[in-house]
Amino acid sequence: MNHPDETPGRREASEGGEHAGSAQSAQPAEPAFGLRKELPAEVKAEPGAPRVEPAGEPQLTGRQRLVKGLWPPRVSRAQLTVAVLLFVLGLGLAIQVRSNSDNSALRGARQEDLVRILDELDDRTQRLEDEKQGLEDQRTELENSSDQAEEARKQTVEKERQLGILAGTVAAQGPGITMTVTDTKGAVEADMLLDAIQELRAAGAEAIQVNGVRVVANTYLTDGTGGKGVSVDGHKIRQPYTFKVIGKPQDLEPALNIPGGVVQTLEKEQATVDVSRSEKIVVDALRTAQRPDYARSSSQ
Repeated sequence: MNHPDETPGRREASEGGEHAGSAQSAQPAEPAFGLRKELPAEVKAEPGAPRVEPAGEPQLTGRQRLVKGLWPPRVSRAQLTVAVLLFVLGLGLAIQVRSNSDNSALRGARQEDLVRILDELDDRTQRLEDEKQGLEDQRTELENSSDQAEEARKQTVEKERQLGILAGTVAAQGPGITMTVTDTKGAVEADMLLDAIQELRAAGAEAIQVNGVRVVANTYLTDGTGGKGVSVDGHKIRQPYTFKVIGKPQDLEPALNIPGGVVQTLEKEQATVDVSRSEKIVVDALRTAQRPDYARSSSQ
């Protein structure tokens, strides 16, 4: 039954719409205003179909995509400044450590040498402790003695003898060592012998004599004219240089033989060094007591 308002044209349009709907299911309709929208290939692909890379771009693996994302690095100016500062700081620390390592005289020393050096330091510490204890004992004797005047006189005489030995005005004898330096090529200089004297003093030497010249607190050494020989307090001496030293032999000899010490330094100059211990060393070279020009006793 036909409706009154239906017309053959409308029916045909409707029928045409049905045919158009079936055609639309097979092919997408174009958008209005004549614009055609292309969908990406991966949107157009059917479900389950493999992904197709755009034409002209090679397919990348996961690792290649990661490397491509990390390089070239994207660094800000602040990060670059911090990196440069850290590099400079690390370089400075490395140079400092290298310098300290190169200047260390004990670098590469054997274990036996290190043990001997530690023993020497322990001996020096023990000598200082003994000296401290001796002074405390003297103070106690003065405080507890019934005849303090007599005790003070005894200690004064003993102190005068000790100071006379140090000043070179009194002869001395006791255990110690003898060191003989033979320098046939004349390569040994005054500063090398001075280093030997300083090392012996640090090891506890109480009296030193070099080739008949007494070594005291103000002793100085100079090279001879023309580079031949050495002068001690103005007295010219020649090789072989003989050191007579009073002190504890167990401390004096190791002090000379430490790595990089006196013996090794002299042997590098092709000198021959001989060190021998003795229970009796005589130091009999004397110095004349000099009266000070300006200092006077406060009791005068």
